Amino acid sequence: MTLTASPLTEVAQQTRKAAKILASLTTMIRNQALEAIAQALEAATPEILVANQRDCQLAKETGLASSLYARLKLDQSKLKNAIAGVRSVAELPDPVGEVQLHRELDSGLILKRVTCPLGVLGVIFEARPDAVVQISALAIKSGNGVILKGGQEALHSCQALVKAIHQGLTSINLPAAIVELLTSREETLALLQLDQYVDLIIPRGSNSFVRFVQEHTQIPVLGHAEGICHVYVDAAADVPQAIAITVDAKTQYPAACNAIETLLVHQAIAPLFLPAVAAALQEKQVELRGDELTRSFLNIPTATEADWAMEYSDLVLAIRVVDSLDTAIAHINTYGSGHTDAIVTEDPQAAATFLAQVDAAGVYHNCSTRFADGFRYGFGAEVGISTQKMPPRGPVGLEGLVTYKYQLTGQGHIAATYSGSNPKPFRHQEL
Repeated sequence: MTLTASPLTEVAQQTRKAAKILASLTTMIRNQALEAIAQALEAATPEILVANQRDCQLAKETGLASSLYARLKLDQSKLKNAIAGVRSVAELPDPVGEVQLHRELDSGLILKRVTCPLGVLGVIFEARPDAVVQISALAIKSGNGVILKGGQEALHSCQALVKAIHQGLTSINLPAAIVELLTSREETLALLQLDQYVDLIIPRGSNSFVRFVQEHTQIPVLGHAEGICHVYVDAAADVPQAIAITVDAKTQYPAACNAIETLLVHQAIAPLFLPAVAAALQEKQVELRGDELTRSFLNIPTATEADWAMEYSDLVLAIRVVDSLDTAIAHINTYGSGHTDAIVTEDPQAAATFLAQVDAAGVYHNCSTRFADGFRYGFGAEVGISTQKMPPRGPVGLEGLVTYKYQLTGQGHIAATYSGSNPKPFRHQEL
């Protein structure tokens, strides 16, 4: 299909051209670009925060959902952490140009598999202005151009952030088109049709939003539709530790996709654990819902079948008492989204079984699901979290933004030499 000329097509063409320039640069120059961006963001901090306050005020007036509002708000601390993330990305090893395979097929016939950028990323997100900083940094480090489409609720924040990023790029004579920002709803669908220019779409938002993106593009999509995460408190759990992990996993940032939505509790520990954890959660204003066994210990509303498959993204938690580890694993594999699930136990065999049998991108033992994050994993930042089976899976950093190509160098070699009635054998020697 030949695309008709349009402003968006021209934007994509410019970003693709800029991405080719970026991909040809040395590691040192790409790192210099990141430092220039970090400094530009620091200098523009007052302007960025004012823009975000404007977005937040408009969001309040329009009744934006509390989970989205939490993601929209960009205070000084959050922005400072995002800028630190830019510098962390600069310190990471260069993912481009890595020789993954180096093999002599025959004398003078040398094969290499070398990593290279994907090209142009299209990133669509709701109410997450800090995603602009994270994804731009990872794209530049990995030699990719990026076209960003933020939600209307974050419009002014995104514009201020991209303005600073452009100032950083142009200050060291790199094209601003490496990072572009789209601002209208109509451009979202149009971006999804640019398969001639965009190599990967990364959606960040609600499950319905991600599914919409997946259903309306032929471009490969990296993302996750839901974040239904669990903590399972085993019969052999340390109760104070289990309480601390549960409270953190639910309340530390309830709008995050790695916050738990369901708590599973072994019936042997339920009489001791449930009253204590309920008090700790209710102190944090968490609304609890439980199955019949849970409600025999707690005076809380009934959890329905729909609750087990619900991503609340809020201070709401469903609780179920189970009769075994196997039942807990079966529940998670039935209702979970393949994001992140944790077991709390002092039984190493129970932990090993859980880690092996739960089908999720992240499986944890005795720690909060809130650690499922690219920055916390040491990736510098993340472009998103993928729950697909094929890699990249889990928090996706630089390694998810490069592909590879095979480079073969010979000295007049021809395939006929290695076929026919008397073929010459290959050497296949690793170098």
